[in-house]
Amino acid sequence: MKPGLFRIHSRWRWLRRRITRDVRLRSAALWLLARPQRLFQRRLAGRRMGSGEIGEMGELIALRWLAANGRKVLYRNYRGVNRGEVDIVARHGQVLTFIEVKSRTSTAFGRPADAVGPEKQRLIQRGALDWLRLLGNPRVAFRFDIAEVIFTEGELPRVHIIENAFQMPDRSMAGR
Repeated sequence: MKPGLFRIHSRWRWLRRRITRDVRLRSAALWLLARPQRLFQRRLAGRRMGSGEIGEMGELIALRWLAANGRKVLYRNYRGVNRGEVDIVARHGQVLTFIEVKSRTSTAFGRPADAVGPEKQRLIQRGALDWLRLLGNPRVAFRFDIAEVIFTEGELPRVHIIENAFQMPDRSMAGR
């Protein structure tokens, strides 16, 4: 096999694996979301789901939960220009909410919200400031929420929302 052909072949194998993984994930999430009475199974299409797939499924379930409970989802996986990121931007009445989704298959090592430490909070806050900057810095009430999605084998997924989980530091609101 020629060297260039090997590179193309390797790239194609990588792409085929990625597409297969994404299709499996989407079908599993749709299967789980379409029938909320279905119990969570860690194995999908004969293989164990990875942490990325669990996280993606958790985001999809959190989106469904938020929409069903009166929140208008505006954006998903927002990446700001200043290296900020927000999993879900939603409106809850007149309040703009920036939501971080944490999914776990066990609470043996603590709650999923415990993983949102100071550094992760700063990352979300930078994303929120970028989002507000895009809107022209309106004087709108906003808050930071955490959506915990807990998957337990053989049980229904549980969603718990922690409203106003953390605050924006006062110094970052100067000039607003």
